[in-house]
Amino acid sequence: MIDFLTFYQHLPGRINPEIFRIGFFSIGWYPLMYIAAFLAVYFILIYRLKKREANFSQDDVLDFFLYAIAGVIIGGRLGYVLFYNLPYYLHNPLAIISPFDPAAGRFVGLRGMSYHGGLIGVVLASWIFIRKNKIDFWEFSDFLVPAIPAGYFFGRIGNFLNGELYGRATGSFWGMYFPSDPFGLPRYPSQLFEAALEGALLFCMLWLLRNKKFMQGYFLALYLIGYGLLRFAAEFFRQPDPQIGFIFNFFTLGQILSLAMALAGVILALIRKWKEGKIKALT
Repeated sequence: MIDFLTFYQHLPGRINPEIFRIGFFSIGWYPLMYIAAFLAVYFILIYRLKKREANFSQDDVLDFFLYAIAGVIIGGRLGYVLFYNLPYYLHNPLAIISPFDPAAGRFVGLRGMSYHGGLIGVVLASWIFIRKNKIDFWEFSDFLVPAIPAGYFFGRIGNFLNGELYGRATGSFWGMYFPSDPFGLPRYPSQLFEAALEGALLFCMLWLLRNKKFMQGYFLALYLIGYGLLRFAAEFFRQPDPQIGFIFNFFTLGQILSLAMALAGVILALIRKWKEGKIKALT
């Protein structure tokens, strides 16, 4: 009889990343979780519309999602190329867009997506969307932002089911054995930590504040600060990318980018506060 701790520690090895395969074609848990992430955000936004918490239409939400999906995919992929493995892709430029791995002799998909690159992609896509539709940026961001962490929850669960982005080695009871780990060490399930922090906790924080008048115009800044700090904390449990390792022998690249993100949120909040004061002074 397998005891609970043994079952828990070897749980990743019991999960098949592929739901099914037919020849070279397969469907995995990771893309399914990506779809679940977008659907979660979409239905939360529709819920807000039905509760009359915003003055937008379902067509606006659907139209925005077409821009956002393109921004996430393009930005996430290019962000990974630029931030995490630029030397490799400079020598193998076709690998940026090709899902076929010549070395493995099969289709493996586009491996490597950067959250921070995806964020930049979504911001740019959102800017194009609001310019085209003549929508107030701050009003739309206040409507959109509280729902976004719900998507991250499913995305990180997808990382766990895919057995990737596991944590640092540990001797504590938290340790799990991931089949893709070449060293075979027990590691923190950092994907689950991130799902709890960047996903569930941040969602609850923003959701509880979503209709507070004193927060109007500040949700984007709060999101940048909140996600940046929570991701910074979670990265202490996450194994850094092998081609980068630790920066200054301590920080991961994800932590550096997350601190920059949090700082951008503080600057944005100060700018908003300054503009509010300036407007009030004029009136």
